[in-house]
Amino acid sequence: MTTPDYGRVFSALRDGCPDEWQAYTRHAFVEGLGDGSLPAASFEHYLIQDYVFLVHFARAWSLGVIKAETLDEMKVCASTVNALINHEMALHVKTCAAKGIDEAALFSAKEEVANLAYTRYVMDAGLQGDFLDLIAALAPCCFGYGEIGHRLAGVAAPDTAYADWIATYAGADYQQVMVSVGEMFDAAVIRRLGPDFQTAPRWAQLQSRFTTATELEVGFWGMGLRET
Repeated sequence: MTTPDYGRVFSALRDGCPDEWQAYTRHAFVEGLGDGSLPAASFEHYLIQDYVFLVHFARAWSLGVIKAETLDEMKVCASTVNALINHEMALHVKTCAAKGIDEAALFSAKEEVANLAYTRYVMDAGLQGDFLDLIAALAPCCFGYGEIGHRLAGVAAPDTAYADWIATYAGADYQQVMVSVGEMFDAAVIRRLGPDFQTAPRWAQLQSRFTTATELEVGFWGMGLRET
């Protein structure tokens, strides 16, 4: 199965941390979603924490509007906030509602340490750094879920209980958002670092941002598995 094309910059960053990316996108939690073996309690725990994560993630993308230098950057960041709040989070609300957990309870759920570490790292990247620092820290979650959804849609067990989750990230709407984000990321990096961006002095810093965020994604999956 081919890997979705989310642009040159993402591809270069992903290739810069192959072991971490493999640990993230092929994590036991992910494979359990595909074959249906993930315990229901683990998935429920993950959904609650991921809802809390998405609240902070949406705030971080909102920061992107402030840090942006072009109208297109502002538009993509704003549309991503809309997709997160009005679409992606809706899946969590729907699934948890079936288990008797309402949206107010989701919003007020206690944030676990792995969640705190990840969300605060992303916000710190944006507050201390510039637009590229922020997007590099945000990228693993966005593009990683797109890759995972795309792959699982082709290999998942037909009767997996997690078909709705897979369909959300494999679906045309999410995939198109990722293509748009990838195009914006390419343009933003080339605008600031030039077409040979991997030779720029700042590239190592952006790679470090991306790699660290990927490692934090691995920890997030692990947090979900611990609740069985």
